[in-house]
Amino acid sequence: MAPTRTGAAMAVASMFFVQLGLAASVALFDEVGPDGAAWLRLAWAGLLLVVLIRPRPSGFTRRTLLACVALGVVTAGVTILFMAAVARLPLGTASALEFLGPLGVAVARGRGGTKLWPALAAVGVLLLTEPWRGGVDLVGVGFALAAGACWAAYILLTQRVGDEVSGIRGLAVSMPVAAVVATVVVGPGVLGDLTWPVLLAGLGLAVLLPVVPFVLELLALRRLTTAAFGTLMSLEPAIALVIGLVALHQVPGVGAVVGIAFVVAAGIGAERTGARAEAAAPTRPEPAVVGTT
Repeated sequence: MAPTRTGAAMAVASMFFVQLGLAASVALFDEVGPDGAAWLRLAWAGLLLVVLIRPRPSGFTRRTLLACVALGVVTAGVTILFMAAVARLPLGTASALEFLGPLGVAVARGRGGTKLWPALAAVGVLLLTEPWRGGVDLVGVGFALAAGACWAAYILLTQRVGDEVSGIRGLAVSMPVAAVVATVVVGPGVLGDLTWPVLLAGLGLAVLLPVVPFVLELLALRRLTTAAFGTLMSLEPAIALVIGLVALHQVPGVGAVVGIAFVVAAGIGAERTGARAEAAAPTRPEPAVVGTT
């Protein structure tokens, strides 16, 4: 399979895992709330990657290590801020506003005709999410836009870390950082609600989201431009719609079906035009780390 198609397949697979993970998170909302569920995912994911990968700071340049730390901060930011936005806005409105982040990356990094795909995706996302429905909370809008900014930074930083660090060692640094940030911001308000069943559920959920999708995204961004990846992210509302139809029997309207057609067309266009100019490789080899493959 060509690198572009492989990257696109990884990006789409990551979105399926994200949506499945969000669906599984619903069971924890009654126990610890949306913020608490997000914190559990990040905390367990950070711990798992530290134990399994055991990254060594000596294996990173100072610049790369700082990029990994920055990636961890924006990872926590996009997770927590989006949850805060959803608590104040309709999901469609929050999703459309957040998507401005990757869409902005796609437009800024696109060249020539490739800018058509973000525009096409934007129309599809609007039809899918219908942000004009419901009242607008300005604080919620601020949270959603901030989440979108974090998402844009996440895309750029993930590609940079993926290019400079072999394997998934960069993720093994950024995810614990995200866990620490989430613990400082959310942890104090959740610790009193924790039970062993909730902790175990959070452990299982962390594998589904964010460990597996974040690994897939890291690998995808080694094969795609940020413009193509940002546009492919527009498929996520369509994937969510399909999962809602199959799992929750939520039948989409005509506008949603048309929206799916738009974002799928944009995704295909991005996949065909979004190969990176040359295969990226880590800037320097890293020493072998016990416990990694």
